[in-house]
Amino acid sequence: MKISALLTSAGINIGLCVLFLSLYSILRKQPANIRVYFGRRIAEENSLLQEAFVLERFVPSAGWIVKALQCTEEELLAAAGLDAVVFNRMLVFSIRIFSVAALLCVSVILPLNYFGQNIRHLQIHSEQLDIFTIGNVEVRSRWLWVHCIVLYIISGVACILLYLEYRRIAKLRILLLKRATPNPGQFTVLVRGIPKTTKESCSSDVDDFFTKYHASSYLFHQVVYKAGKLQKIMTGAKKACRKLEDFTVTMVDHAVLPTDKVVESRGKADLKDSISNTDNEECAAAFVFFKTRYGALVASEILQTSNPTKWVTDPAPEPSDVYWSKIWIPYKQLWIRRIATLLGSIVFMLLFLIPVAFIQGLSELEQLQQNLPFLNGLLTKPYMIQLVTGYLPSVILQIFLYSVAPIMMLFSTLEGPTSHSERKRSACCKVLYFMIWNLFFVNVVSGTVIKQLNFFSSPKDIPIQLARVVPGQATFLITYVLTSGWASLSSELMQLFCLIWNFIRKYILRMKEDTEFVPSFPYHTEVPKVLLFGLLGFTCSVLAPLILPFLLVYFFLGYVVYRNQLLNVYRTRYDTGGLYWPIAHNTVIFSLVLTQIICLGVFGLKVSPVAAGFTIPLIILTLLFNQYCRKRLLPLFKTFPAQDLVDMDREDEQSGRMEHIHHQLHTAYCQFPDTEEMQLEKIRIAGNDKDDEERCSSGESNGKETCEERQPRRDLSHPTLKGLPVNRLQNAIRSITFLIRLQKRGLS
Repeated sequence: MKISALLTSAGINIGLCVLFLSLYSILRKQPANIRVYFGRRIAEENSLLQEAFVLERFVPSAGWIVKALQCTEEELLAAAGLDAVVFNRMLVFSIRIFSVAALLCVSVILPLNYFGQNIRHLQIHSEQLDIFTIGNVEVRSRWLWVHCIVLYIISGVACILLYLEYRRIAKLRILLLKRATPNPGQFTVLVRGIPKTTKESCSSDVDDFFTKYHASSYLFHQVVYKAGKLQKIMTGAKKACRKLEDFTVTMVDHAVLPTDKVVESRGKADLKDSISNTDNEECAAAFVFFKTRYGALVASEILQTSNPTKWVTDPAPEPSDVYWSKIWIPYKQLWIRRIATLLGSIVFMLLFLIPVAFIQGLSELEQLQQNLPFLNGLLTKPYMIQLVTGYLPSVILQIFLYSVAPIMMLFSTLEGPTSHSERKRSACCKVLYFMIWNLFFVNVVSGTVIKQLNFFSSPKDIPIQLARVVPGQATFLITYVLTSGWASLSSELMQLFCLIWNFIRKYILRMKEDTEFVPSFPYHTEVPKVLLFGLLGFTCSVLAPLILPFLLVYFFLGYVVYRNQLLNVYRTRYDTGGLYWPIAHNTVIFSLVLTQIICLGVFGLKVSPVAAGFTIPLIILTLLFNQYCRKRLLPLFKTFPAQDLVDMDREDEQSGRMEHIHHQLHTAYCQFPDTEEMQLEKIRIAGNDKDDEERCSSGESNGKETCEERQPRRDLSHPTLKGLPVNRLQNAIRSITFLIRLQKRGLS
């Protein structure tokens, strides 16, 4: 690709960015779009613009940029949570490290690459991009040691910045634990793999086990039921059909019509059957509550029995983060589900080789003319060549990539996560692995799928092969940064799909605004994108430094755009507590080691034994640094220190807040939130309230049964707290009551 083709792609993306940014600054001021651009909060000045025409609403402005930059980290933490701060620190780290890399590589490495051979150079816009890569440096060049020194500087600065960010986020995580209000999840443990017994229910087993082995800290428990929406509907429908069949039989055969006493006793029996059926529907999982945070920590970390698959304890997620539809999955099924989703992800990654091979062929003009001869006439025009080779491949690839995140989210759902944040974090890892594999390792290899598979058939030759092809693929990687980076940020800021749907809903469908629904930030798509661009920046910094200015523009623009979106658009429903940072740390370490291995292969191809020899210790030092971080900082992200938890427990006990916390635990985890609308004390077995009152006032009685005895029972209870699926009983009772009323009307 020539510089002119790159400039064409850059010009198109710059034009799109300016257009989208200008449109955003106008559309965000329109009152009709408040729900789109201020989903999290609605500014007062925007609500005042609904009744008057103001020219300022239709003039582009940069005020939103100033507000996004003026926001402090404390404000971002209070508004969007620790995950938002971690994502913001990823962008800050990228800006810092690639600013240093751009300063060194553009000013030192780029001239060495350009003048690496004694050839006659053309004008800049007519030069090939390969002339700016390390591939243009002569074999046995004496200047290769400069590349090695710059590689050492970039790796050292990256490790220092990475450690400082790691330590800062770890401290912020502990500080947030102490400052935040008491979290019910700190007192709760999720228990799975509960062995079933034939004599007692699951609830009794849990109570007996923790009363016996955790008597000093055990408080109470709550059993989790297998109750999906479809199952609740089907259960209610089956019970209603069964009662309808019984009612039909009694209406046909009048000799067997039940009396009021029989109907009432049957209704009570059905209620008892419903309660007993719920015991059978209990799954082998439960939330166990403890008196102190330390007691919950000990119970979640130790092995409960000699069989690791039974009585498995893990820290419970926050109440708003619990994934109720998947938490009931038996523990023994989880490893089968994970293997199945792993195989599905691998198959999907292999199938994606087909579009990637086609897209990669578009960037090679000679290969494109050979495979698609009918385009020869079209590709004779210079501007068409620049458009097809410089812009079209990355656009087509971006279209295919839109299907990756939903599929990976589906795989993560099938794994059986216990929380929404765990599902999103698992999808984030899958998307990251997919993008690194398909957008780097596969894309850097030109040619067909067979050639790509042959490339990875011999692992020992991979460094040499990467050293040969990575510099040549810098052109495609630069255009990908322009299309997937710059343009996608502008699209994210515009919220194009939400804007179109808002218009259709308000002006075409005439639907009422849903003020409750506010989207959450898509960490599973944005975190992999930022980390992938970091990988491209590290691998191309020494080999093809021309990509660094484009990456810096992306990170600076992303810093502003994402802060604005987190403050105004997205709402935080749940938070992982900064667990995205270990993913970022591991990815940066992988990028550094991969860059060093590729440079080692390049120095070997260029026959520079001194530079190659000094690269090997750098790889070892980077791995040692990673091991130190794993021992020093990573444990702080896996669990909380016992010292801090004990101090918090003592402070709550001395201040008298512990009893209030224990009282809140009773209503913290509610599997069936709609049960609060119906109280068990108000359930009527048969008849209606008016009939009962009239009978009591008229003195009707059968001699054996008084009005007090006909009052509804108030002792309906269950061993678990807030765990009784009253909505199931509600459907059954409503069906019984309706049928009994029909029966009474028929008798009268």
